[in-house]
Amino acid sequence: MNYDEFAFFNHQLAAMLRDGIPLEGAIKQLVGGMRDAGLRSELQQLEADLARGTPISQALKVRHLPPLYSRMVEIGVRSNDLPGTLTQVADYFQRVNSTWTRLKGLMVYPLIVVVTALALSLLISVSFRRFLDHFFEQVTLAPRLPFITLVSVWIPPVLLALAVGLAIVAVTNHAWRSRLRWRLPAFREASLAELASSIALMLRNGTPLPDALALAEALESGTPAGKALATWRALIAGGQGKPQHWPAANPFPPLFVWLVQQSREDPATGFQKAADIYQARASYRIEMALYGVLPVSIILLGQMIFWQAAPLFQSLSWLMNTLGSVD
Repeated sequence: MNYDEFAFFNHQLAAMLRDGIPLEGAIKQLVGGMRDAGLRSELQQLEADLARGTPISQALKVRHLPPLYSRMVEIGVRSNDLPGTLTQVADYFQRVNSTWTRLKGLMVYPLIVVVTALALSLLISVSFRRFLDHFFEQVTLAPRLPFITLVSVWIPPVLLALAVGLAIVAVTNHAWRSRLRWRLPAFREASLAELASSIALMLRNGTPLPDALALAEALESGTPAGKALATWRALIAGGQGKPQHWPAANPFPPLFVWLVQQSREDPATGFQKAADIYQARASYRIEMALYGVLPVSIILLGQMIFWQAAPLFQSLSWLMNTLGSVD
């Protein structure tokens, strides 16, 4: 889903509702110009259900929209402040989109370097192999190159192909993506900020703490964060409902838990402080990485070329010396 377009849609929807336009009519006017076909289809079906008189809570359940969004819309309807809730949700998704867009951009440089290096490495290996085949067709008395030399020429493209394959699996496999998201530094801080911000958003709009943790746990199902949230929710069910009773658990660092605990009777403020701090840390790590990735990528590309060019020159030198001794 295009979160940037989704955030813009909700900002506009909130403004139209404040002007007195009915919800289904506002949605119908806004979805016509949307670029994201999947999101446009979901919202069009939502508008059709609302026009048929389906309650919004039931209409949202069958739509493939973010669970947090469905929850917040229901809260906004119950509180008679749907425009205000939609504005908060739009701001949330806009921040999430901004952070994750920068993180995806951070991966562009290494990806370009690896793909370019793989193409160049394959070109060198294939060209050298063709040269050898042609050479030995013309010079039948020349001895064959050592096997280790031929293998060393193909090591770089094989390793690069493995790197590209692992990167594809990491991006396309949900389980791998979830694990890496909570282990890589900048991604971990961004995930902490996103999770804390979503819990704070629900709490500020009247969601009980156990329900907010339950939805966050569902969103992080199968991740280390989901297990920690389940532990906190179990403590609440056991009568230890205050954050002061919560232990620090992976992947939530002690600072995160301490910020929530310092809020005392206002956990929404604690989660929001944690969101702001880890958002700032994620932005800092992204900036540092962006400054460092490009030069490091260029150095690695140069090292790869040298690694593959060295045995080529050694092979040519060996061939020339061998032919000279034969003569």
